[in-house]
Amino acid sequence: MEGTDPVNKKLAAALSGGAVLVLALSGCTSGSSASEDKLGSWAKEVCDAVRPQAKKIAAASAAIQKQTSDNSTTEQVQETDAQAFQDMSDAYKAIGAAVNTAGAPEVENGAAKQKNAVKELNALSASYAELKKQVDELDTKNQAKFAEGLKGVATQLDKLSKTGNDALKELEAGAVGRAMTQQESCKSPSASAASAPASAG
Repeated sequence: MEGTDPVNKKLAAALSGGAVLVLALSGCTSGSSASEDKLGSWAKEVCDAVRPQAKKIAAASAAIQKQTSDNSTTEQVQETDAQAFQDMSDAYKAIGAAVNTAGAPEVENGAAKQKNAVKELNALSASYAELKKQVDELDTKNQAKFAEGLKGVATQLDKLSKTGNDALKELEAGAVGRAMTQQESCKSPSASAASAPASAG
């Protein structure tokens, strides 16, 4: 009895959209030399904290994608997806805490930008925690019901991947983004991670 597999593929597709969000934060691209020492140390603190969390999010995304390629039972899908959402929730919370701890970057409206980004990250964390709760409550004994429930989760995940990284983009604009590109921990591994899901299809 099929039904779960295509839905989980949809889940994985939506998830890869969401993972881009944190890769944007950790994978700043080209940049000029940032001479601002204070901004540089702020960027280093944030980048160093974001990097392991970005890996955690990428790993959670990969776990869900792997589950789609196996002939998994509903219990396995539930366990994997719930754990992945929990990991993502924890990761976004940790990034929010890191941006909060780093304080406001010394740029125009830095405090407001920082505050908005932290709020956004905490909201993402809460959203993923809610998705985990929904997955935990799915009926694994009834495959049709399970697939239906998973479809609802995938729809919400899709919405989530399309919303709210405006505050993060705002935080990374201009001098902050340039300072972040100078940090080793904000360089290329995240860019290669971003392209990996596409090539592994």
